[in-house]
Amino acid sequence: MANILYLVHRLPYPPNKGDKVRSYNLLKHLVSQHQVFLGTFIDDPEDEPHIATLRALCADLYVAKLDPRRAKIRSLNGLIAGDPLTLRYYRDANLQDWVDATCKHHRIDSAVIFCSAMAQYVENMPRLPTVIDFVDVDSAKWTQYAPKHRWPMSWLYRREGEFLLAYERRIASRAARSFFVTESEAALFTRQAPECSVRVEAMCNGVDSDYFSPHPERFSPYLVDEVPVVFTGAMDYWPNVDAVTWFAKEVLPELLVKYPKTRFYIVGRSPTPEVTELANEHVIVTGTVPDVRPYIQHATIVVAPLRIARGIQNKILEAMAMERTVIASADCAAAVDAVLGQELLTANTPDDYLQAIKTCLENPGKSATIGRAARQRVTERYSWKAHMSGIDRYISSSPAEHK
Repeated sequence: MANILYLVHRLPYPPNKGDKVRSYNLLKHLVSQHQVFLGTFIDDPEDEPHIATLRALCADLYVAKLDPRRAKIRSLNGLIAGDPLTLRYYRDANLQDWVDATCKHHRIDSAVIFCSAMAQYVENMPRLPTVIDFVDVDSAKWTQYAPKHRWPMSWLYRREGEFLLAYERRIASRAARSFFVTESEAALFTRQAPECSVRVEAMCNGVDSDYFSPHPERFSPYLVDEVPVVFTGAMDYWPNVDAVTWFAKEVLPELLVKYPKTRFYIVGRSPTPEVTELANEHVIVTGTVPDVRPYIQHATIVVAPLRIARGIQNKILEAMAMERTVIASADCAAAVDAVLGQELLTANTPDDYLQAIKTCLENPGKSATIGRAARQRVTERYSWKAHMSGIDRYISSSPAEHK
């Protein structure tokens, strides 16, 4: 058993959005074998009641409060300092003091970093064995954002991509191992940071296929005569906002011509004004729901039309686990180990989506077959325990002093 310092950019419980699902399952894996000292941020007051759950799991816990609005303003200091804005966004002096004290008094054996920005807290400890779960190549995400926005945001995003990549390369070169959510994300990073290639590998996401399983007694939140087409996700995340906005404007109008009882359900916490403005007779924006499973299980079709996608999308795996037919953008689908056309459908253009949805609606037997095959694929291929164990051989279990 080792003493592990685990630093996460967002409270890893409850696991109700993509990054928290992964960070929580990694935490569960670590505490099953080690003593874990968890340092993290909380950026949503609704998560505060769950701090006690994490405290019960960990040897020690430090939670720094983060006000997203103030953090955004503070991050602009990075323009003067020549830093990635992401680092300034997640910089907290009290959290740094806790990390320093923890490493001094508890003989920490290894640090596990979730999200590149959290590596700044151990940069002054070069002797501390460190592994980093980058999840995605965040720098590439910012670079992708740039051409989709006007100046000055296009310039700011392009700068962030450039500066953050330089930082990612620096910390990866010092880490014992760097993990990414898919083979394609790992390959992308090694192309951009060839000096780190021998210490980079994929550690895929999983899904709790017992929790995300269809049950006949689970109630339906939909009206009897409507055709629910469903998107799930955190609705303050810009790629999700872009996806639902595009689908509502480019696909749904034509879909309603042929299938007027279609309803597009946008299910997820913290919808932005841009998302709430989509709501009308045919677009339902739910906001936070107590349990997403009824919305997935009783969906006629689940869509994931993300035009900017990094890594594997948990929303796809969860819907597949619940035997739903999922229609995803090509970039999203490429990250999933599934047989296209048999376990997962793909589309890019509005016409692609219309044709795929038409096929499902007019061939419900085929759609059900795809759903059953999707669940079988997920249960066989996407186990959290199997994937998270990849980190074990890089965690030191022998006590060491790190100064």
